[in-house]
Amino acid sequence: GMHSRLSDYPFLAGFHVTRATLRDCYVMGARPVMLFSDIHVADDGDVAKIFDYTAGVTTVGELAGVPLVSGSTLRIGGDMVIGDRMTGCVGTVGVAEHITARRKAAPGDLLLMTTGAGGGTVATTALYYGYHDVIEKTINLTFLHAADAILKSKLLGSIHAMTDVTNGGLRGDVHEMAKTAGLRFIVEEEKVRGLIDPDVYRMLYKLEIDPLGVSVDALLVIAEPETIYGVQALLSKMGVESSIIGRVEEGKAEPVLVRNGREEEFSPRFREAAYTPLKKLVEKEEQDFDYMKNQVDRAAKAAIEKKNRIIKKLSH
Repeated sequence: GMHSRLSDYPFLAGFHVTRATLRDCYVMGARPVMLFSDIHVADDGDVAKIFDYTAGVTTVGELAGVPLVSGSTLRIGGDMVIGDRMTGCVGTVGVAEHITARRKAAPGDLLLMTTGAGGGTVATTALYYGYHDVIEKTINLTFLHAADAILKSKLLGSIHAMTDVTNGGLRGDVHEMAKTAGLRFIVEEEKVRGLIDPDVYRMLYKLEIDPLGVSVDALLVIAEPETIYGVQALLSKMGVESSIIGRVEEGKAEPVLVRNGREEEFSPRFREAAYTPLKKLVEKEEQDFDYMKNQVDRAAKAAIEKKNRIIKKLSH
């Protein structure tokens, strides 16, 4: 889904949402073969935005060799939504022979992370706060080229898991991997910091935005040491920097952050780190994190029960 705050910057919106869907495909070990787009505009929406948005989508698609084959354009809620906002999403279809799911991480594995300069979240932050030079840093295809090279190599079959450091940042990703794999994931903060683009990091630091809690558009590869060294050598030949930022161990299924030589809890926030003035205000409100998680789980279970009930009804 595109960043709705990029509605007035449709090319950026299309560019970044397309990179995002291709990232999701690549990290599952799948080669993307097609794109589809869904656009919704409010009652007073400007048609020119649709063209500009689609130009952003196809820029990435053409450079990545993945065609845009279908889509739809609709109003948001018919004629009931007044304004000129635009929103939408881009999806991709990929083909895989070796799935690199997060649950396949194993004890003894190393975590290799590439450099990242952020995507839609960093671009939105830069626009809101006037860091226009940072926006330029986000216009790249480094992640896609790196992932494509890995998929074309003989190393893919030895990789246990891959993920993109995106929504929720490394905090969210490592927490989910530890929970899914049932293992202890240890991450060294200093190593991660050195992989974030310097200009992007300075902006996040000045704005007091947690760099470990936002999307930095980096690739995270999890595998045995020998494979990790091979991937690192492959990326180095392409001019893509990477570093080993952590390891996987037997033990309690938990994410751990090593900061200044000491281990501490590496827990995720309920959502991505606040990156706009309004988000920052809301984030400071005291809320019961466990209560919210339980409510989300309850809603998910209710939806599954409803689905199963309707399937049973329609199967007779």
